[in-house]
Amino acid sequence: MSKKVILIMTDTTRTDMLGCYGNPGMITPNLDQLAADGIRFEQAYTTQPVCQPARSAIFTGTYPHSCAGWSNCMGLSDNVQNIGRRLSDHGIHSAYIGKWHLDGGDYFGLGRCADGWDPDYWYDMRNYLDELTPEERYLSRQTHSMETHDIKAEFTFGHRCSDKAIDFLQKHHDLDDDYFLVVSYDEPHGPSLCPREFWQRYEDYEFPRKANLLDTLEDKPEHHRIWAGDDYMKAASPDFSMRFKYFLGCNSFADYEIGRVLKAVNDYASDAVVIYTSDHGDMLYSHSLTAKGPAMYEEITHIPFIVRGFGRNQVDPNPVSHINLAPTLCDIFGVPKPKVFEGKSIYEELKTGQRTNDYVFMEFGRYEVDHDGFGGYQPVRCVFDGRYKLVINLMTSDELYDLQNDPDEMKNRILDASLDAEKKRLHEALLDNMYETRDPFRGYYWENRPWNSYPADKTWNSRLMTRQRENEEYEPRQLDYNTGLAMKEATRKKGQCISE
Repeated sequence: MSKKVILIMTDTTRTDMLGCYGNPGMITPNLDQLAADGIRFEQAYTTQPVCQPARSAIFTGTYPHSCAGWSNCMGLSDNVQNIGRRLSDHGIHSAYIGKWHLDGGDYFGLGRCADGWDPDYWYDMRNYLDELTPEERYLSRQTHSMETHDIKAEFTFGHRCSDKAIDFLQKHHDLDDDYFLVVSYDEPHGPSLCPREFWQRYEDYEFPRKANLLDTLEDKPEHHRIWAGDDYMKAASPDFSMRFKYFLGCNSFADYEIGRVLKAVNDYASDAVVIYTSDHGDMLYSHSLTAKGPAMYEEITHIPFIVRGFGRNQVDPNPVSHINLAPTLCDIFGVPKPKVFEGKSIYEELKTGQRTNDYVFMEFGRYEVDHDGFGGYQPVRCVFDGRYKLVINLMTSDELYDLQNDPDEMKNRILDASLDAEKKRLHEALLDNMYETRDPFRGYYWENRPWNSYPADKTWNSRLMTRQRENEEYEPRQLDYNTGLAMKEATRKKGQCISE
């Protein structure tokens, strides 16, 4: 029997923007039903809360720092293959419809089919804009268009993505082929364009207020206070409006479009595995911050993740990450996992519920290379074990949160001596990950923090290890620097010859 997987993505969807994650004010019946029919993950995380870096991990199986995807508008390294190419080379028909954001172009993409995907179904945001007149392009990028014009569903990018996905499902109904279909919506990301009937539902709706709207940021990193700017403590005012009618309306519109695709899945591929996630969230004035940026707060890193096809109405409490997705897809399709993948497969966890990850790792480099907004370069590395979250902000101060007792991340406990053992354990795990993944920004400055000196004696060579990228079928065999001979292993002591 053929194997089919459909991955559905939205952009900038927080967990509390879905009814199934505990917010009854959200009108998301289709994703709520998907959760009821599958497994809902309670602790799923992005690798970086920015569009391109998040997607780079999903579709390459490597961290943003490993594949040169650590900032918006950067093209991926030539020696990094996307999952579509890997699967298609093993006979799995791969099709990508929607926002890509990994080709080094602008926000809309270059309109060119990436390697490994079916060109007949490639449809990124540049392709959508090319279908519009200049006047329609302008309307499609202005939030006020929803007030001044009667926007129809058919006009939107999301609707056209759904149409193409439904067409794919219909045409492959009777074909006995394995396939991987991605449907990647830009919605509800701004300008949050949607028909009037959706945003009008939220005209009088107040988004639930979290305790961290009152965060004074006194114990937080300096760059968070600078980022807050004029929004500092704005939301603390009792008369501050938490109404986001366009954003939340577009969120419900995205759910509607997903419902159209899910109906087609039920009609034409009822045995398919269906996966839903979002790339990141939005601060929405928590901690006086808006949008996303150099922070590891739950509002932008904790993302929805739902899988249908392994169990019904189940909740998985274990920490998982987007870095787990590519190896899991390989296991579902029975395709060998390449050594370059930097995350573990959660295939067995889907079947048994047994925890896969001891830790999940997150990072931040910069928001966008095309300008110096959002503070420019802000190197951040983060590790989370399911309870404690350690954040190293290289240029400012660090953070430690106990999410079990402080889910709103109000109290930074980085200087709390009673948690020294937890801090050191998490710090060691984070450093191990940086070295194991060849983080290009690694060095002694991550090891020596005001609250933990490790090692006690600084060395220029740090851990005295070098790591070549693991070789695989898409790359020529790497050679040892000292001998010119082929490397047997990717990791070795500096100066040590390991060659065939």
